[in-house]
Amino acid sequence: MTTTVYARVESPLGELLLVGEVPAADGPDTAEGVRLRSLSVPGQKGGVAVQDGWRHAFEAFTDVARQLEAYFAGRSTRFDVPVAEGLGTEFQRRVWAVLESIPYGSTVSYGEVAAQVGASGAGVRAVGTAIGRNPLLVVRPCHRVIGADGALRGYAGGLERKKLLLGIEGGAGRSEP
Repeated sequence: MTTTVYARVESPLGELLLVGEVPAADGPDTAEGVRLRSLSVPGQKGGVAVQDGWRHAFEAFTDVARQLEAYFAGRSTRFDVPVAEGLGTEFQRRVWAVLESIPYGSTVSYGEVAAQVGASGAGVRAVGTAIGRNPLLVVRPCHRVIGADGALRGYAGGLERKKLLLGIEGGAGRSEP
């Protein structure tokens, strides 16, 4: 049995909504055992909203908030955040694993992601859909995936936020993985 907890954190992208799961035995007021289930930005396509029964517990997210602050300040290039298990389909999880392997400051194309998961041709569209359903914006860097022509395409948080994130990373242009 788990308890769903949430917190809001200010960022250059706007107020982030962090949602996590805490094993009931740990209680929602501890950072021990919290597993991030969602990180949403305001107005995000497919973003989550706080549900009845969820508990506000900022203290459960202090480490995540600290890591986000360091990332936005340019002091950190990676996240070490426990993530809730069982999210997404098997295909989505394969795509999301590729996202996690894209180095900070680098970009890859949707086609390159598709090739890495064995989904060529029409599979690029399925890859784009899987990327669009990434529940962990910023932490799982879907913003690092761009069009084959180097253009910024598709970001559930909006293209201006994608551009801002790539600017933070110094990777506004295309580079090979």
